[in-house]
Amino acid sequence: MPLLKHGKFVDNSWVFVADDQDVPADGLLLVSPARWLSDRDALVAREGVGLLLNGDDNPEIVSADLHRFSTIALDFPTFMDGRSYSNARLLRDQYGYTGELRAVGEVLRDQYAFMLSCGFDAFDVPNGDTAEDWRKSASAIRVSYQGGLARGAAAMHLRHGEAAGA
Repeated sequence: MPLLKHGKFVDNSWVFVADDQDVPADGLLLVSPARWLSDRDALVAREGVGLLLNGDDNPEIVSADLHRFSTIALDFPTFMDGRSYSNARLLRDQYGYTGELRAVGEVLRDQYAFMLSCGFDAFDVPNGDTAEDWRKSASAIRVSYQGGLARGAAAMHLRHGEAAGA
């Protein structure tokens, strides 16, 4: 799938390595938390290791190592599964993660604005979609009920005449 980052398609060189697969000698790898914990010493010694979190993975189990990951991919197995939204906010707000948060799996364009507000900044998008399609989707929703990382004032604040972040 194409990778959308900062509104543009970019090369996606990251490869997920399943827990039962051999780790390639080079390249950019995404591993599960279980793989990270079991092979931590070997993985720390190499460059280019990221993390793939499923919705039921708790970021706390790798929180001490978050600074080691330049990319954390959060999986959306279906568009109805919102657990990765929660994990994105935990990673940004509670754990202070500043690297790339990538939405993977069933990532829909009409959820783009919500994903941006939770801290995602990279997206595996379906083939055939254009960057312009996604830009239009992000700007279609101008007011949200909740505040977020990439949004202005929430509806409640606007209703009471308050500025963003007030």
